[in-house]
Order: sequence, then C-alpha cells, then structure tokens
Amino acid sequence: MLQDKEDDRLTVPEGWRDAPFTKEDNPRGLLAESSFSVLFPKYRESYLSKVWPLVKELLSDHGIEPELDLIKGSLTVKTTRKAFDPFMIIKARDLITLLARSVDLEQAKRILEDDVACDIIKIGSMVAKKDRFVKRRKRLIGPGGTTLKAMECLTDCYVAVQGNTVAALGPHRGLKEVRKIVEDCMNNIHPFFTIRTIMEKHDLAKNPDMKNQNWEPYLPQYKSKNISKRKQPLKKKKKKAYTPFPPPQAESKIDKELASGEYFLKEDERRQRKTELKKQKQTQSKQDRQKKRDRAFIPPEESAQPLKKKIKTDESVKVDLKKLNTKFKNMKKTKSS
Repeated sequence: MLQDKEDDRLTVPEGWRDAPFTKEDNPRGLLAESSFSVLFPKYRESYLSKVWPLVKELLSDHGIEPELDLIKGSLTVKTTRKAFDPFMIIKARDLITLLARSVDLEQAKRILEDDVACDIIKIGSMVAKKDRFVKRRKRLIGPGGTTLKAMECLTDCYVAVQGNTVAALGPHRGLKEVRKIVEDCMNNIHPFFTIRTIMEKHDLAKNPDMKNQNWEPYLPQYKSKNISKRKQPLKKKKKKAYTPFPPPQAESKIDKELASGEYFLKEDERRQRKTELKKQKQTQSKQDRQKKRDRAFIPPEESAQPLKKKIKTDESVKVDLKKLNTKFKNMKKTKSS
C-alpha cells in the first residue's frame, strides 16, 4: 500500500501545469540589472521598425525595456525596477533572437508563455560544399513547403528556415524532434524517414502496454545504399605477365645511326641524304593528292543493258475484252447521234 502511494506521488498527472509566476511571489523585485543584445540583418529593419511599438507593449507588462538601434543594427532588452520574474529576461532574449531570425511577431510572442521554448539550429557549418548545402536545405523545406508543414503538424512547433539557421518554436519534446529531423537532413538522410519513425514513436506512446518495452523492433529500419560513383576508365589496361628481369633498354639516337651507318657519314653527306628523303616524301604526297583530284573526273561504271522496271499487275482483276468493245461502240453511236 505504501509503495503504491509513493508511485502516485512520483508520477505527474496528465494536463498538470505549474502555477504562473506573479508579482506577489517576488514583491521586492530583482537585485541587479541584466541585459542582452542581438544583431539583426539589414533586410529586417523595415519590419522591426513597424512592429517595435507592439514589442514594447508586450515586454512592459513584465518590467522589461526593449531598445532598437538601427545604426548599429542591434536589439537590446534589459530589466527595470518593475521587473519581478527573473526568468522573463531570458524569454525576452529569445524573443529578440527569433525576431532577428525572420520569425513574425505573431509567432514569436508565444515564447513568453511558460510551456513554450525555442531552438535556433545552425546548419551553415554542417555541410562543406555550398551547392550541396543549398540542395539539402531545399529538401528540408520540401516542394511548396510540404515537408515543413508535416514537421510542424507532427511536432506542434513553428519552424522557420532562413539563411544558415533554422528557428523552431514550441514545446521541449517537439524541439528535440525538430533538431533530429534537421540534423539528419543535413547528414544526407531524407526527412521522410525520420518523420516516419517519429510518427511510429507517437503511436507507440499512446499505447499504455508499450510504456516499459523496447520500441526498436517496431520502428522502421532503413538500409543505406552507398553507390560508388568512381569513374571507370574507357580502356582497361591489361597487366603484362610478371618477369623478374628488367625491361630492355630503349635504343638511343646514336645506336640507330650506328645501325643504319649514318653515324660514319660526313655532315655534307648527311644533309644531302635528308634533302633527298624530303624530296621523296614531297613527290609521294603530290602523287596522292593528284590521285584524289582525278577520282572526281572518272565516270562511274554503267551496266550494258538498262534495267527494265517490271509493272506489277493485279491478277485478281480480270479484264473482259468483249464488254470493252461493246462499250466503245455504244460511245461512238451516242457521239454520232
């Protein structure tokens, strides 16, 4: 009986939430001032300047003062004497980081709630090559943003992909799943596979019988196919038979001259011999060219008897000569009359 009571105390009931932190919990306020600042890109200036009055209204209720510096391009939040919640400055810091990372204020203001957290995943350094990084980031978004929508529905998180970062906003469990999907996608694992495994885990979690069991046999397992993309040579060289002796030494120019007897000739004789060889080559090339020209003037060979084309007659159609004669006679009579 005592053990059952202890187990009931340890387990958290479903739908239970912490009581909200009010001014009555900390009436004296904070001891020291704390501040955080975040840089934002230039293309966010126009949006932030429009939304900044609403940001001031949101944070003034919690005793936090925000500042927008368009010259330096920075967002700053700091506590005032009216601040009572010590953790709200961390929430305000997360709010300005989300605004800097192209998250709209409608979604970013949810960070001020107790059950909502954020995670900014840096994906720029996960892939070395730029073109490969762009392809994998596009794969994460999906055609028409379908992969992002599926991710948001599954994890109950808002996900925004911008530049070299992915900003996620939602419950802690969902943020963990979003990070897993993003990291796997950058490591060349398609988001479909990780989304499917997470769906299976959600289904298993609903079943109370599977609470304390191993889930690995029930999860889908995928085998990686590493196809070698090595370029094969067009002509494969065959290995020659192994011989322990070294290959024979190639003949040098002097060896060739000694073999032909040219080495013992004088310089004048060598020159004369070279000129004779050149002349022989020139005459040979001239003869070849002339033969090619003469080919155009040679008439083609004609056969002795011309080929007569055989006219094919249809054997199925038989002509009656008597009927034709009678027709012609009738035609002549009609013309004469």
